[in-house]
Amino acid sequence: MSGGQVGQEIVIHGRVVGAQVRVAVILAVHGPDGPYRVRFPDGTETVLFPGPDAEFRSAPASR
Repeated sequence: MSGGQVGQEIVIHGRVVGAQVRVAVILAVHGPDGPYRVRFPDGTETVLFPGPDAEFRSAPASR
């Protein structure tokens, strides 16, 4: 997996049927492939080690 950059979104797809897709904004990058300090829409911040079910995308321009 190629690493994400500060400001990008990380999208975590559920690995089981019915699991929700989670989206967070990358606040800090602590290595070439993570971990990442992220913020979810509800304001929760955490350190995330993304798995194979994660993808990076550019944040929408409206932010």
